[in-house]
Amino acid sequence: MQTAPDTQLIQFEGRTLRIRESTDPSARLLLLIHGLTGDENVMWVFARDLPARYWMVAPRAPYAAEPGGYSWRPPPFETMDGPSLEQLKQNAEALIHLVDAYSASAGIDASTFDVMGFSQGAAMSNVLAFLYPHRIRKTGILAGFVPSGLEELVSQRPLEGKAFFVAHGTRDEKVTVDRARSSIALLEQAGAKVTYCEDDVAHKLSLNCLRALKEFFS
Repeated sequence: MQTAPDTQLIQFEGRTLRIRESTDPSARLLLLIHGLTGDENVMWVFARDLPARYWMVAPRAPYAAEPGGYSWRPPPFETMDGPSLEQLKQNAEALIHLVDAYSASAGIDASTFDVMGFSQGAAMSNVLAFLYPHRIRKTGILAGFVPSGLEELVSQRPLEGKAFFVAHGTRDEKVTVDRARSSIALLEQAGAKVTYCEDDVAHKLSLNCLRALKEFFS
């Protein structure tokens, strides 16, 4: 895999991160969360054209996955209806701690930050948005879903006025488009303002949705 340009691989508090720093005095932190069997390198294909003001942090998930890469939930790994809130909650808390510790060490303000995730990483992004709405400004959900267990929070409308970008492929067999549409309904019931891009692709992002993603984060 080609290394993302202008990024650094670092170790921080025992975790592996790939980061892209920003010289913008008003830099905003963007957390990039990879999917099952991914790592700290895979999200940059989505992030490479985003504005220079973003200080990007892509952490490696803590659990080794088969046949390679990493996972945000402990084994045994993915069934079509997983992971759940219960399986992701502890690592969601750990990600908030990571953002706080890293931003303090880097001298950037991450009292609020943006997040983008793919597949299992999109599920984790939804967990962060639901559990820490006061921390998350914009959320990108790529080929993902709302994990089971968050439905009971919907009536509290924790996402009131929050901006979400959701992209999904109609030929996705790992996370069906029906599940994506159901997840959008939950996000909107929870108060989110959703921008949705759907295209005729499998478990990936189309060029059209990639352009829409860039526009959303710009």
